[in-house]
Amino acid sequence: MNSRLKGFESYLKNQKRSSQNTIDSYMRDVGKFVASEPFNRINDPGEVSEEQLEEYFASLSEAGKSAATVTRSIASVKCFFSYLVEQGDIERNPVKSVPSPKVTRKLPQILSSEDVDRLLSQPRTDDAKGCRDKAMLELIYATGIKVSELIMLNVNDINISVGFLKINGTDHSRIIPVYPVAVAAIKNYLLNARPSLVSNPVEKSLFVNVGGSRMTRQGFWKIIKHYQELAGIDKDITPQTLRHSFAAHLLENGADLRSIQEMLGHVDISSTQVYAQVITSKLRDVYNRYHPRA
Repeated sequence: MNSRLKGFESYLKNQKRSSQNTIDSYMRDVGKFVASEPFNRINDPGEVSEEQLEEYFASLSEAGKSAATVTRSIASVKCFFSYLVEQGDIERNPVKSVPSPKVTRKLPQILSSEDVDRLLSQPRTDDAKGCRDKAMLELIYATGIKVSELIMLNVNDINISVGFLKINGTDHSRIIPVYPVAVAAIKNYLLNARPSLVSNPVEKSLFVNVGGSRMTRQGFWKIIKHYQELAGIDKDITPQTLRHSFAAHLLENGADLRSIQEMLGHVDISSTQVYAQVITSKLRDVYNRYHPRA
């Protein structure tokens, strides 16, 4: 089975061209599946039945796993068996007819404009760390990029003179405008902070930690939590919260869904349409709260 798992990982990377996060998730789900009873005793994957698979996925639910987690596990194992079919290892995919649990999609949490202003005003720009933090927070809210994209930015990905950011994706690149306040924060960081943080003169990372290495996801997470506490904001703020707020605020102020989809890098417009639901829900709450006959 180990050789099949290695082949599956290579298939995800080289043929499916999946992101590293997707590869990690699929390999983790499939790894748990093949290590579980009774599948850890089955040498021929063609012997696995639909009934056994349904029992396995039902056991995940019984163990308290969310519908979203079970659905992802089904997708991972289904992809694994599709790979085995493609390799000629088995004749049919037994996961094909296994139903996925119904997932209730939660509306994303959005910060108010006032909360965003309070958060972004927290970093002190009289030292290198605060200067960097200000630039990172401004940029992620200005562009709605993912935290993984933020930390992978290099210095040449931002065009200060014209106010544009380039994101190099797996399938295609996208260009996102950057508002002047964020441009000014990044320019200040590049001129007055980054040189004192970077120890290696050939370091290309845009944002670095105090040791001069590329900023990590965990490092930026701690930065957000620190300034959330300073701002006295009760909501749980994550990098994804700022991404959601970017999209919702654009839509609220008249931007069209297609433009937001392009800036966010969504492949499917349905992923972007959730923000329209957020705005509708917000309007309904306001109506119910303030209309005298509501």
